[in-house]
Amino acid sequence: MDLAFNQEEQAFREEVRAFLRDKLPEDIRQRVHLGDHSCIKADVTNWQKILHAHGWGAPAWPVEFGGTGWSKAQQFIFETECSLGDAPVQLAFGVKMVAPVIMRFGSPEQQQRFLPRILAAEDWWCQGYSEPGSGSDLASLKTKAELDGDHYVVNGQKVWNTLGQFADWIFCLVRTDASGKPQRGISFLLIDMKTPGISVRPTRLLDGSYEVNEIWFDNVRVPVGNRIGDENSGWTYAKYLLGHERTNIAGIGASQRELRRLKQMAATIKRNGVPLIEDAVFAVRIAQVELELKALEITNLRVIFAEAQNHAPGPEASILKIRGTEIMQRITELQVESLGARALIADSPDHDLGEDIPRAAEAYLNQRKLTIFGGSNEIQRNIIAQMILQV
Repeated sequence: MDLAFNQEEQAFREEVRAFLRDKLPEDIRQRVHLGDHSCIKADVTNWQKILHAHGWGAPAWPVEFGGTGWSKAQQFIFETECSLGDAPVQLAFGVKMVAPVIMRFGSPEQQQRFLPRILAAEDWWCQGYSEPGSGSDLASLKTKAELDGDHYVVNGQKVWNTLGQFADWIFCLVRTDASGKPQRGISFLLIDMKTPGISVRPTRLLDGSYEVNEIWFDNVRVPVGNRIGDENSGWTYAKYLLGHERTNIAGIGASQRELRRLKQMAATIKRNGVPLIEDAVFAVRIAQVELELKALEITNLRVIFAEAQNHAPGPEASILKIRGTEIMQRITELQVESLGARALIADSPDHDLGEDIPRAAEAYLNQRKLTIFGGSNEIQRNIIAQMILQV
């Protein structure tokens, strides 16, 4: 299998780089570069509108739904270059998660109603999956939806809801039947966050940020027309969505960007008068994580080219999720270690580095979540064992 990009793909890479130079606003680029999330909703929304105006708002969508029709290789190139260029990450909950479910399983009316608004950044979506006691064991969820005429009445609680404080809509897994196998009694609902009875309560993270929430549903009425597909078949749609989420979590471009930052730090910061990059032990640790990242990139490319030949990914999605998240955590650990006590400083100029100090400690703490969300890495290893080792 030839994993090199062809001439057309190389030309596409240059086109993406030129677009980023010309169209990415400098203030947004600078905030992303420094890990400043103070304007995250405005930055993500504005960037999505810029992409949409250029016809690049949905790299993975089919053309008939307003997407680019790009190949898997082009999608990989685009996401990698956007990360390296300090562009905001597109809101995955809309573009990459609920939208594929709506395209595959939603009605024509649902597709016409929701997809154009996702593409144009008119709706901000969030995810309602995890509950207290129902995270990795998601099928045990207890949020209940009872049919009342042409509405469901939803009661329950969701946790670890990312950026739900900004959301216009939430896609939710709810229990509509408790009589049989847990996976068979789950339905997939699209819920307007302005509906009476919804409460959003912030959860402060280790880094002090307000990123995730608890969401409570108290007799929330949801039209039956907002259900995706058949009642009690939501587990099928949830698995389809999680396959998209775990592949994206590999984050090759983001890790490459942070590795580049780490090398810049190590080349500039001195210990005992010597650049840290010249310390043999530290240099070996950087080299090791760089080799692991290169191996992950090759694995990701193998999956991409296999998909181009109509080979559906199997346990590869779990492998990408495990290695991608662990590598990013390793890189942030090395960043904090290289900065030392200065990692605790968020916004002060540091002339030794020639730029503002990135929020290294904040990023390190925040990235502890990577190996948990999207299906914990322990669960992913169980999936690999079942699918490959058959144990």
